[in-house]
Amino acid sequence: MPSYPLSVAVVCMSNMNRSMEAHRILRRKGFRVRSFGAGSRVRLPGRACNLPVVYNFSTTYEEMRKDLVRKDRQRYNSNGILHILGRNERIKPRPERFQECRDRFDVIFTCAESVYDRVVEELWVREQETFQPVHVINVDMADNAEDATLGSFIICELCERLQQADNLEDSLVQVLLAAERKTGQSFLHTVCFY
Repeated sequence: MPSYPLSVAVVCMSNMNRSMEAHRILRRKGFRVRSFGAGSRVRLPGRACNLPVVYNFSTTYEEMRKDLVRKDRQRYNSNGILHILGRNERIKPRPERFQECRDRFDVIFTCAESVYDRVVEELWVREQETFQPVHVINVDMADNAEDATLGSFIICELCERLQQADNLEDSLVQVLLAAERKTGQSFLHTVCFY
């Protein structure tokens, strides 16, 4: 069993729903966790599917919430966005972009294959300094409240099993295979290096 808490990152596209729900659950379980978005901007549902509300990553969750209340409190309350922003404010001040973080993690979970591709590509183009391995694992989940919670529980269970393992490198494949059997979901996995 590792003598230190697993260092975990969770990445979705906007650091808004899926990664923040996993951040909340993992933090409650005592993991060292950070969450990120891999997109160029934070995109929230707007008045039409093709017209999202867009913010820079430097915009705080509080600023987003106040802006959406001013624009249409009823719409953003009924679609759950104001609730999500309130939860996010209690976790950290603003969304963060994965590409701007240089911290090292034992495991990075992504919430969609397109995000997985961005994270792996980002890690491959960075100059390797320590050659410390990082495991990137995709746990695919739809971007809605229910699937974000269910996917976050899968990520949490994977973290708990990896934390209990004698050796992360030796145990990871068996942990993923057991989770695949249990959930019926397959997980993309790549090892990158810092």
